[in-house]
Amino acid sequence: MTLYRRTTGWGWAEIDDHGGEHVAVIDHLGELAVRDSPVPMRLEAASAELDSDAEGDFIRFAVAAMSTRDALRGTSFDQWVGSPFAGPLLEGHVIVRATGDGRFSMSWELMSTHDINATYLRGPWVRFGQGAFGVEKDDAILPGIEWAEGSEWTSGSDWFRDPWAWRVTPPVDSVGIPVMAVSRGETYVSVAWDAGGEATGWFSYSRHRLQPVFAAPNVVERSDSSLLGLMLPETAGSGDQWAADQPLELHRGQVLTFSATVAVGRGSSLDAVVDAVRRTGMPDAATPGDLEEGVHRIARTYGDTLWHEGEGFGLGQKPGDIGLGRPPFVEDYLRAYPERAEAGRLRALVASLPVEENADVVQIADGYLAEQCDDGSFVFDPNGRHRSKDDFVVARDLVAPMGMPGDRALDLDVLPALHMLRAFTRSGEARFRDGARRALDAARRHSRPEGGDFWETPLNAPNLLAAGHAAVAYAWAWQLFGDESDRSASAHWMRSLLVFTHLWEPKHRSMLFNTKPCLCSSDWYFANWVRDHVQWEVIETFALAGELDVDLTAVDDELDWSAYARGVLGAGCRWLLDHRDDTWRPHNLPQTLAIYRAGGFDGCLPDTHNSTTGLYGGMAIPPGRLGQAILSLVAR
Repeated sequence: MTLYRRTTGWGWAEIDDHGGEHVAVIDHLGELAVRDSPVPMRLEAASAELDSDAEGDFIRFAVAAMSTRDALRGTSFDQWVGSPFAGPLLEGHVIVRATGDGRFSMSWELMSTHDINATYLRGPWVRFGQGAFGVEKDDAILPGIEWAEGSEWTSGSDWFRDPWAWRVTPPVDSVGIPVMAVSRGETYVSVAWDAGGEATGWFSYSRHRLQPVFAAPNVVERSDSSLLGLMLPETAGSGDQWAADQPLELHRGQVLTFSATVAVGRGSSLDAVVDAVRRTGMPDAATPGDLEEGVHRIARTYGDTLWHEGEGFGLGQKPGDIGLGRPPFVEDYLRAYPERAEAGRLRALVASLPVEENADVVQIADGYLAEQCDDGSFVFDPNGRHRSKDDFVVARDLVAPMGMPGDRALDLDVLPALHMLRAFTRSGEARFRDGARRALDAARRHSRPEGGDFWETPLNAPNLLAAGHAAVAYAWAWQLFGDESDRSASAHWMRSLLVFTHLWEPKHRSMLFNTKPCLCSSDWYFANWVRDHVQWEVIETFALAGELDVDLTAVDDELDWSAYARGVLGAGCRWLLDHRDDTWRPHNLPQTLAIYRAGGFDGCLPDTHNSTTGLYGGMAIPPGRLGQAILSLVAR
C-alpha cells in the first residue's frame, strides 16, 4: 500500500499486488455526508506521523472533516453558501499499520464536534480495479450474501428478482463471515472487520455497527471498479441503501471507533475467506458431551413424540408421513447405546415393525450409467428425471425457467458419482468405478457449487448442498483409490461450505454455525435464502459422510474441520423445537400450528431460521439425520 497526499491533505492510497501491479485504490481515510450540507467532506490530515509500539511501526493521521462553509471560505462561493456549520465536523485520528504478508490494519477514533445528522460516514472505501482493469473480476464473495463469478453482477438478477436482488448493503446479521473479497488473475483484495462491534452510540439512543457495502461492479458510484466498503449507519432496508433515509444522529462529544483489515493476497475470493477463517480460527463449538446429550434427546423424541401407536414412526404433519419403516437413526442408536434407557424403549418399538429391504443400489447406478454423457457429465432434465415438484412450471410461467434442458451443474455430476461408488463398493464391478471416475473428472470443470436445490431454486445459483455432496464424493474417491487430486478437490468443496456458514453471531441472537442453503431465492420470488438459514443440508453432508465411513475432517489440515463439524451439529441441536419457546410458525402448513403447540413436534428440526427476526418457520423435519451425523462424529 502506498499512501498519498492530496492538495487538501493526506489520505488516499494505492494497492499493488505481489508483483507490483496496481490493483486497487483506497479513496479516502473517511468521508462524511451531512444532511444539510451539499458536499460530502473527506477526512483528511495535514500531516502523517510515523510512530511505533509493541506491535510495530504505524502511521498516525490526525484527521478532520471540514464543513462546506469553511472549505469555501475566501472563494467566489463564499457569498451564497449558507451552511450553518463552522469548523471541522469530525476530528480524531486514523492509524494505518502494515502487519505483513500484504495485510494492513486501519483503525479510526473520531469525535463529533457538533450536533449533526449524517446521511453516511464512510470508513475504508476500496475500489478494486480502479485505474487498472476496471470491473473485470474472476469472483466476488461476501459470505452468506454473494458469490459472483466472471461477468455476473453482485446484486444481479441471475437468481433473484427485485427487491430481493439488491444486496449492496445487506442486513448486518445476515452476513455469514465478516470479510468481503474480489479477485482477478490470481490476486484478491479483501476487507475484514468486526461485525458485532459497536462503532458508536449516544446515551440510551441507538447504537450502530459497521455496515458492509459490496458491489461488483460498483453500482453505488457507477464507477469502473468493484467496491468493498464499510459505512455508518447500519441500514434496515432491502439492501439498496448506501445513504441513510433515517440519518445517523451525531452529538457533540460523541465518539466513533472502528477498525478494518485490508489484505491483498494470492488466489481467489474463496482463498481470501479461508485466509480470514485461518487467522481467526474456528469459533468455540459444541463439545462431544454436548452432542451426546443432543443425540439422547433425539432418541427420546423418536420414543415419544414421533411414535404413533399402531401406526409407526412419523410426524403426523401431512397424510402419509407416518409409517411402519424402521428409522435408520434408531437402528444406529441401538448399536451405539444399547444400555441406555432410551434404547430400551426404542428396542421395544422397533421389535413390532417389519424388516425393510434395502434399495437396489446396483439398479440405481445402472440408471445413471445409461444417462451419462460421453464426457462423463450429466445434464439437467427438468421435464424428466429432475422434475419432482411443479416449481419448474410455476417459475417458468411466472418469471423464467430455473434451468434449461441440457444445462450443467456440479451436483448433477457428483450425486450420480456417489451412487456409482456405492454400487462399486457393493458389487466390485469396474463399470461403476469407471463411471464414477468419469463423472468426478467431468465435475472438475466447476469452481463454484451449484445445482443442489434444483427442485425450487435457479440451477446455477451458489449452493451448499452441492458443495457437501462434492466434498463427500471426492473424499470417498480419495479413500478408495488414493488419488491426491481427489483429496484436493474435496478440500476445495469443504472450504466452499464456509461461504454459506455463520462464523460469528450478534449479541442478541444465537446464530453461530447456522448455514444458508443457497444464495438465491426459491422460484425467483417465494423464499429469500440470503435472509433465511437452513440447517438440514449441512447436517446431511456429515450424516452422508458418516454413513459411508468418510472422514471429511482429514482432507484439509489447514482448518479445524472437527470444530466445524461439532459447530454445525451443535447448532442443529440448538434448533430442536420446544413448543414452550413458541418460536416456530408453519407458514406452508398453518393447520399444523395446533400440533406444535401441543408439543407434537418437540425435538424436531424446523425448516428455516430468519436471520433478521430470529424466528423459525417452514415445515418440521424429523431429526434422525442429525442424530446419525452426531453418532458418527462422536464415534470417530
